[in-house]
Amino acid sequence: MRDNKSSFIAKNSPDGGFLQSDWWKNFQSAVGRKNLNIKGETFWNNIFEHKLPIVGKYFYIPRGNIFKIKDKNVKNYFDNLIGLARDNGAGWIRIEPASQEVLELTRKNVSLPIIKTPHEMQPRELFIIDCAKSEAELLAAMKPKTRYNIRLAEKKNVKVIVSNRKECIDSFCDLVEITSKRQGITPHPRNYYQKMFEVVPSENIKLYCAEFEGEIIAANIVIFFGNTVTYLHGASDDRFRNVMAPYLLQWRQIQDAKKAGAVGYDFGGVKTQTEDNNWAGITRFKFGFSPATKVSEFPGNYDIILNPFKYQAYRLIRKIKSFLR
Repeated sequence: MRDNKSSFIAKNSPDGGFLQSDWWKNFQSAVGRKNLNIKGETFWNNIFEHKLPIVGKYFYIPRGNIFKIKDKNVKNYFDNLIGLARDNGAGWIRIEPASQEVLELTRKNVSLPIIKTPHEMQPRELFIIDCAKSEAELLAAMKPKTRYNIRLAEKKNVKVIVSNRKECIDSFCDLVEITSKRQGITPHPRNYYQKMFEVVPSENIKLYCAEFEGEIIAANIVIFFGNTVTYLHGASDDRFRNVMAPYLLQWRQIQDAKKAGAVGYDFGGVKTQTEDNNWAGITRFKFGFSPATKVSEFPGNYDIILNPFKYQAYRLIRKIKSFLR
């Protein structure tokens, strides 16, 4: 792969490609995850090794495999990938095809079983808006309530600060703990976010903080890569929900994406295809910024099975854990 690999990744990735960037690979190494790489003139894939109790390790390729659809050497790529997995003792390879066409091409060139995974690693649906439009057009495309909430936050004197300073990162981590407790989820440890800002170049990662009456009440991590700007993580203090800070943060992020020359602003995951939708609130919030925009939907996660015994044990353990919960 020549020096233009970042352009290749961005052009051939379904979500902008930052999960396959060198600096994301370096970040994963910094938090203790082994990684490998398969590359060539027409393909690029960073591979992350995951370890599980009892069943051992498996390979995971986030938003991959990345290759040119018409590449005549696709089979050689898969042969090399499977050989690398076998050499490292991986029981299976988890992939996230960009489209049904990529999935079918994978099936055509791999003789091993390929099975839908029991859960998704990355969101199956992404909400990506066209941020190349004028600000007036972007505002006009929003739901009236979203526009109103942006103006309300401004009227309440909510200030947006863009800073990767330690005190801002600490405030973000505090907000993550507050948000996780409110939502009943287990967050990443503080060290995870701290390492992210240590390793990822400052031009690629920015922390947007909403300040109200001298206190940071909401904050978002935003990724800049290629032609896409991605809202990666967000947290807020629900005590101040009436000042609508998250709306103003998103609007400022979209404005900065435009200034950076981005074509797409990725709000991240949404859920529209399930009746039991625990993402209903966040999906509704994101749709308010561009209700006419269609969701980008992917086939989902699939596992290429190298060791059927280990894989069946893995699926059984997951079923037992789910039953016990």
